[in-house]
Amino acid sequence: MITHKNISLFFLFLLLLLVLLNFYAAISWVWFITIVLIWLGINAIGSARISSNYHVKAFCNNPLETEKKIAITFDDGPSFFTLEVLEILKKYNVKATFFCIGKNIEVHPEILKQIINDGHLVGNHSYSHSKFFDFYNAATIKEEIEKTDKLLEKFTSKKINFFRPPYGVTTPSIRRALKITGHKVIGWNIRSLDGGTKNQNLIFNRIIKLVSPGGIVLLHDTASHSVLVLEQFLQFLQQNNYEVISIEELLNLKAYEIERG
Repeated sequence: MITHKNISLFFLFLLLLLVLLNFYAAISWVWFITIVLIWLGINAIGSARISSNYHVKAFCNNPLETEKKIAITFDDGPSFFTLEVLEILKKYNVKATFFCIGKNIEVHPEILKQIINDGHLVGNHSYSHSKFFDFYNAATIKEEIEKTDKLLEKFTSKKINFFRPPYGVTTPSIRRALKITGHKVIGWNIRSLDGGTKNQNLIFNRIIKLVSPGGIVLLHDTASHSVLVLEQFLQFLQQNNYEVISIEELLNLKAYEIERG
């Protein structure tokens, strides 16, 4: 299995082997640099792809699901656009999971309350969603996760069990933090890219090409174009006899644990 630990041990072994060989024959420094660069490249790719399980185990779909069932998730809210998303979900009788940013919860607590009152699940998406989140040490990441949990738990009365790292990037520090907090990492296998483009046709066509049983869709509840694509997508699912179920049901995992006394 390709993991950070296994890859690091392998490349460390290669470097030590070169050092030993260097005692018997001159080894060009180019070989040492090449090995280090390859190691860094593998680390970058493994960290950037949440489905690689390079640093942490991430639940990105259910490959055993054979029926036309998928789950829909939203990142980066709550925001004013979340209200429009909730209206569309209610119209099509669909339940989703919202991965919320702590600082946005503080600004829109009433919207978070409505998400939960409408029967949707919520998950932790860090407090700051900083561009530098993946450079934070484990203590800072743990603090962000716990701070957001406390904000979410004001409305759920239960411990939050799902976490989605900002940008889907994982690191050794995130792994160490999650070992303490116990959150399960939820990824995706159907990425809409609605956070990078406003072209509705491009987003919609990308999603429907990737849809398959057991899939997890990533959308955002932070922009008008995402709201418009959502309605198109739900119409497509109806026409093609797909059922949208919760992350809990799709993955057979608990979204919340340990009720407060």
